[in-house]
Amino acid sequence: MSDTTRTPEGETPAPAADRPADETNGRLDADGRRREHEIWVAGTEEPDWITNATDEGAQEMLPRDLDPAVSVQRGVTVTDDYLEEEMIVDDERQIINMGPQHPATHGVLRLHMELEGETVRRVKPIIGYLHTGMEKTAETLPYMSGGTNVTRMDYLSPLNNELCYALVVEQLLGVEIPSRGQAIRVLMTELNRVSSHLIWLATFGMDIGALSMMIYGFREREAILAFFEKVTGLRMNHNYIRPGGVAADLPDGWEDDVEGIFDVVRAGLDDYQDLLNGNPIFLDRTQGVGVITPKEAHQYGVTGPIARAAGINFDLRKVFPYSGIEQYDFDVPLGKHGDVFDRYLVRTEEIRQSLRIVEQVLETMPGGDYRTDDRKVTPPPRKRIDESMEALIHHFKLFTEGFKVPVGEAYQAVESPRGELGMYLVSKGAAKPWRLHVRTPSFATVQSLPVMMTDLIVADVIATLASLDPVLGDVDR
Repeated sequence: MSDTTRTPEGETPAPAADRPADETNGRLDADGRRREHEIWVAGTEEPDWITNATDEGAQEMLPRDLDPAVSVQRGVTVTDDYLEEEMIVDDERQIINMGPQHPATHGVLRLHMELEGETVRRVKPIIGYLHTGMEKTAETLPYMSGGTNVTRMDYLSPLNNELCYALVVEQLLGVEIPSRGQAIRVLMTELNRVSSHLIWLATFGMDIGALSMMIYGFREREAILAFFEKVTGLRMNHNYIRPGGVAADLPDGWEDDVEGIFDVVRAGLDDYQDLLNGNPIFLDRTQGVGVITPKEAHQYGVTGPIARAAGINFDLRKVFPYSGIEQYDFDVPLGKHGDVFDRYLVRTEEIRQSLRIVEQVLETMPGGDYRTDDRKVTPPPRKRIDESMEALIHHFKLFTEGFKVPVGEAYQAVESPRGELGMYLVSKGAAKPWRLHVRTPSFATVQSLPVMMTDLIVADVIATLASLDPVLGDVDR
């Protein structure tokens, strides 16, 4: 649970003067984070800015030992002037549904919430409204077509899904990917990370009231999608990263396109931070809200930016590197509070670090082929098809029946924009998987919602859910 201070039932809160600094309404704790919402009851503790403003807003309440009739005559009696101990009964609590059709749930997610006034006492996430069955669908598709299926799970990071699927198939195949093919994979997946975080910034800003962010985030993301379309032919669901390499080499002039992305995204990030980092409304809605501790993150299997915002230094690109990403220099941004604001800071810094990786790829892109020369996996060159009937037949069989994968099982994980994405593949020696199971980061994130949302107010539920960046296709796979 979050570290927000709560008063046990039946106990009267201690006077503000006798309470520690981090338990006093409106005060900050040692690290500068507000742990409680500021609650001001009329006439009890008049803030100076009201007392000094007008006499009308600075009425003093009469002592309790005076005749109550006098206060009625003076017009200063208010029913909630004095904090009284209350007994909460079940009739004063209500159950409401948020979703599954709701713009702030980022998909068809249903939250079953028990409210006590504006305070959320219990949250139960309910999933299963998509019924996609993508893991079962994978058993009906040849390996070369599997990429078209897995991209639809996390549709905001399709290239990371394609990479994970290709890597787990290549484990069983035992093929080596040329260095150029690996560099292209790193280039595309890190740009996809930037694209995913930009759309998160856009929707997150809109959810908490920063409407301009919705426009700005999509504006910068458009430069990346235009580059994806130029390379793969599609803006989403590319089927570009395939077992054996990538579908095609980078087009001429790709270097200029990538440098243009640097200029656009970095300038946009500076604008975002100028807009949000010092905004008192943004800070009040994000700091100390939706807290998850490192221990809770471990217990629920939460990974990615959410775990790193809580201070957990775990990034698969560093711990279990893949596709040669260990040769590039980058930092893993960490938070320490595990709240909404730290998730924002971690993701914005991850954008800068991903651009740093892409810049190194741009400077060191090797030559050579972009896919393996293993002819059991890679079709023959186009020129060879015109010269050899055997090559034509081989090409035809690869794209109709597909290639066969040796018997065995394998697991591969990559660092997607939402955390650890893992795929467990079992082969029986056929041209299609026997089983495919996917460990998706959004599933673990959604199951941890009660930890972060209990005892928040309703408005903070929206901010907390938005900060988690769940993709429901990633959950209901």
